[in-house]
Amino acid sequence: MWSFDRFSRAALVGVIAVLLAACGFHLRGQAQLPFETLYIPGNNPLVVELKRNVAAASKTRLVDGPGDAQAVLGFTQELRDKIILSFSAAGRVSEYQLRYRVGFRVTDPKGVQVYLPTIEILLTRDVSYSDAQVLAKETEEALLYRDMQSDMVQQIMRRLVAAKPASVPIE
Repeated sequence: MWSFDRFSRAALVGVIAVLLAACGFHLRGQAQLPFETLYIPGNNPLVVELKRNVAAASKTRLVDGPGDAQAVLGFTQELRDKIILSFSAAGRVSEYQLRYRVGFRVTDPKGVQVYLPTIEILLTRDVSYSDAQVLAKETEEALLYRDMQSDMVQQIMRRLVAAKPASVPIE
């Protein structure tokens, strides 16, 4: 037999489900890029991961040359650097900031029509440092850069999904 408490919980869950459906909420589906074909030149780790994400998460077909592509994603820069954030009382480095900067743009194969003007994304991570744990900190730094690369790929994918042809060519 249903108790009032059990009935009220079921009713509350039902009301929440109806409200979520009514407001248009839905889980994120497959990323739909606005291009049928895309060319991404290069073969560095960022490009390889980006190509894998485009192939897995969209219906956009990757092509081997710019002539076959509707759009070309070109990288203007990819820089990794490390700056000192703080020193200890003894004058030794105690904290670094890792930076990963990527610039890119999306055009048609001739570079006339611009889908995305040059965009620069900067990701940063702070990491503590200790002379007593040099190998561990090097491993941590490598893991943080790999994590930043994955974040960068996701940010580029979000920008690609939002790409639209410019009404006026952007120089």
